Amino acid sequence: MTPDDWAALALSLRLAAATTMILLLAGVPLAWWLARTRSRLRAPIAAFVALPLVLPPTVLGFYLLLAMGPSGPIGRITQACGLGLLPFTFSGLVAASVVYSLPFAVQPLENAFAGVDPKLLEAAATLRSGPWDRFFRVVLPLARRGVIAAAVLGFAHTVGEFGIVLMIGGNILGATRVASLQIYNHVEALEYSQANGLSGALLAFSFCALVALSTLTAPGSRWPASRSGVSGRTGRSS
Repeated sequence: MTPDDWAALALSLRLAAATTMILLLAGVPLAWWLARTRSRLRAPIAAFVALPLVLPPTVLGFYLLLAMGPSGPIGRITQACGLGLLPFTFSGLVAASVVYSLPFAVQPLENAFAGVDPKLLEAAATLRSGPWDRFFRVVLPLARRGVIAAAVLGFAHTVGEFGIVLMIGGNILGATRVASLQIYNHVEALEYSQANGLSGALLAFSFCALVALSTLTAPGSRWPASRSGVSGRTGRSS
């Protein structure tokens, strides 16, 4: 691979790492609320979160581009805060990637939280465990497979982004040109050998990510609940 290929691949990994961290920080409380609430707002908010699953990336990218522009609500806020405009910057790519990959993190987390037995939380409450203590020492350990799945899927999905990255970030070498755009450039220039090398790297990464996801989320694979203190708090193991 060429030095530009390595630079694009490194930028993709950096973008995926930043996006995954934000996805977990924002996705955990959102998924917990979706899994437990009976509010009438649940259905429209769940649909909004899942929109990127069915919406073409170019459509989502177009609306985000308008929102982040000088006349958009996000653009006005970032300018008022002295951050400037987000389009065609790495920060803009991160913001767009979080929106685009949100359902890939929230849905595994929501399914995992929904599977937590409420009796365990009631048992922890009888032992005078507070809400935060119950969440961090009972809920999260029991939902660990969902957390792992959310992290792996969010990271892998971000690495392969193309349409929304092109709409928000353009194709600026060293700033917003990720691996998928570098492959596109090679194909446009009829450089199939270079495109094949970079595509092979992404193919191998995607395969390894899925193998890791299957291995880490398999029942009884790793991180038994007893290490997290769940059994000590509730009097039973998962």
